[in-house]
Amino acid sequence: MADAPLTKADKLERLWSLGPMMVDGTPHAKELGMKFVAVEIGKTTMSLPYNTNLIGDADTRVIAGGAVTTLLDQCSGLAATSAFDPPIPVATLDLRIDYMRAAQPNETIVAQAHCYKVTKHIAFVRAVAHDGDSDDPIATSQAIFMTTPMPSSKNADAKASS
Repeated sequence: MADAPLTKADKLERLWSLGPMMVDGTPHAKELGMKFVAVEIGKTTMSLPYNTNLIGDADTRVIAGGAVTTLLDQCSGLAATSAFDPPIPVATLDLRIDYMRAAQPNETIVAQAHCYKVTKHIAFVRAVAHDGDSDDPIATSQAIFMTTPMPSSKNADAKASS
């Protein structure tokens, strides 16, 4: 028997539970200090508070680009996950980032992602990272994600017995 479709309220409740796990349950996101901010169906916001351990240039005290890349990827992945019904884990297939300027030292970086198209197994996401003004981005990204279904208990039992 197939599961009944989730109501919008149930899906949002599930997503609001999943959002913090996308940070706290992901070692690199947690190590970088990322924060889950918000989620809607197909849209997410995460932040990266300024951290001197992430400085990429000691003279300018600017956060390293790799930390911005990770923030955009993580935020975009949750936007992709949230666009599927029901929400399903995803993996990054392609990620293109356009860096436009350095982040301001001592400022939190905010990433906002929007999944604008889903197919049966693919999600297309655009995102922007900024430090206070989304009209003056640090970087933008375009990403493609594919679904990675959780193993069924039958498959997990078969693997455990082999």
